[in-house]
Amino acid sequence: MNSNAWGKGLLQWLEFSKLVEITIQGKGTIDGSGSVWWQDNPYVEPDNLAPQQKKLQAVRFYGSLNATVTGITIQNSPQCHLKFDNCIGVMVHHIRVSSPGDSPNTDGVHLQNSRDVLIHSSTLGCGDDCISIQTGCTNVYIHDVNCGPGHGISIGSLGRYNTRACVSNITVKNVNMHNTMTGVRIKTWQGGSGSVSGIMFSDIQLTEVQFPIVIDQFYCDKSTCKNQSSAVSVSGINYQRIKGTYTVKPVHFACSDNLPCIDISLTSIELKPLQEKYHLYDPFCWATYGELNTPTTPPIECLQIGKPTSNRPQTDRDTC
Repeated sequence: MNSNAWGKGLLQWLEFSKLVEITIQGKGTIDGSGSVWWQDNPYVEPDNLAPQQKKLQAVRFYGSLNATVTGITIQNSPQCHLKFDNCIGVMVHHIRVSSPGDSPNTDGVHLQNSRDVLIHSSTLGCGDDCISIQTGCTNVYIHDVNCGPGHGISIGSLGRYNTRACVSNITVKNVNMHNTMTGVRIKTWQGGSGSVSGIMFSDIQLTEVQFPIVIDQFYCDKSTCKNQSSAVSVSGINYQRIKGTYTVKPVHFACSDNLPCIDISLTSIELKPLQEKYHLYDPFCWATYGELNTPTTPPIECLQIGKPTSNRPQTDRDTC
């Protein structure tokens, strides 16, 4: 088998479109045989793709109401394993996603323009985000998930190509992450607009994670990106009981000068280097404001307490 089996212009293998009360269940395995794709198609930086180009998906739901996926295994997708786009009432539980940690762009579960989503009791290992939450998502509850290898659980990237992005009311709870690049991450491009708000990350256990806690409003997937003043606003982000070991930097908050991150709350954060004898990076904060409700390990002294005195007032571009 080779990657030509997918055919030209084919973006998904199995697609379920505009259905009501659709359930995919069982104990079977969907195998995308992605290794031939990864070999035949060298990784292309997403920024070098046209805006209309999308990741190849093994299984995609579009415009559906009350879609459920349970019991199955999806493995070795050429790129994204399971995607929900423009869906309402999504339930994913007791599934397994499996691809090598170095397989490019192989998101586990990808959410876009979807609301009222529940993902739980699943094991996700891949070469990109275990769960990726994109623009237009609200009321998402993720709990009791094992993640790794992969890039953790990410909101974004958002605001690319100066677009407007809106994400709100996201809860991630009782998650184990092992050997992932990031833990819980929010990533936005310069030049975007809209907002990320009402986010709760709690009871996260980490083992050998490079960057456990990340907000990056300067996301860039190549060596340099154009500096722009507008940004997707980030506010009301709560981190509670996030504990475990890291290998590079425990906290990285890189926020916009023009639109700082506000109402960032941290409680019971305990992050220790995997090997104490090696010097690692300290927590980093830029234009980040909020509160420390308890002492943290390590101390996150770079967080600015309260709110900025000269924060630019929100405009219609910022709100959602």
